[in-house]
Amino acid sequence: MQALPKAWVSWSTGKDSAFALYQARQRGEVEIVGVLTTVTAAYERVSMHGVREQLLDRQLLELGLPCFKVSIPSPCPNEIYEQRMAEAMAFAKTQGVTHVVFGDLFLEDIRAYREAKLAAIQMSCVFPLWLRDTRELAEEMLASGLSATLTCVDPKQLSAEFAGRTFDRALLLELPASVDPCGERGEFHTFATRGPMFRQPIPVTPGAVIERDGFVFADLMPV
Repeated sequence: MQALPKAWVSWSTGKDSAFALYQARQRGEVEIVGVLTTVTAAYERVSMHGVREQLLDRQLLELGLPCFKVSIPSPCPNEIYEQRMAEAMAFAKTQGVTHVVFGDLFLEDIRAYREAKLAAIQMSCVFPLWLRDTRELAEEMLASGLSATLTCVDPKQLSAEFAGRTFDRALLLELPASVDPCGERGEFHTFATRGPMFRQPIPVTPGAVIERDGFVFADLMPV
């Protein structure tokens, strides 16, 4: 039997990357051999989601996968981000990795950017969730047993009161019609705590809720 192409998952710690990993495994077109995560060095937290690196490490344990952590400054100029990601991809190629799995849903410009960057180094993108109806996708995530907590909210699009809430059917019913059910336009970000991609659940408890750089963050604490 011919070996499957090796792939990393672009891992944000959130529900979309978690479900993309699960769906990629279900489809059986690539072999997931690791994940890639950007960590803001000054805070020791996963970039944008604001999740403690300690919780990322717990996820990795339950995924049973190694992680290549890309350390970036805060703020991070785009040229530095692209340089660090290029270094990560160069290392991936030395490990035989030829594909990267992304949890993107429908933003064409982001997909085009990712495809162009990887094509330039003879690597390919995989988008297991692309153009899925996001309401149906959110329901499918929940039906699979996936659970997540909202760690970051854009208060310009969604009330700050949603920070720290559980991503569940009650939350989906309360979301304004202008908010994508999966938060694809940046309305909110999550931390996945259980699901078929994990060996065991990752228990967390919401800590302080703070506002920083125009976003509202719920500081999740390990239990």
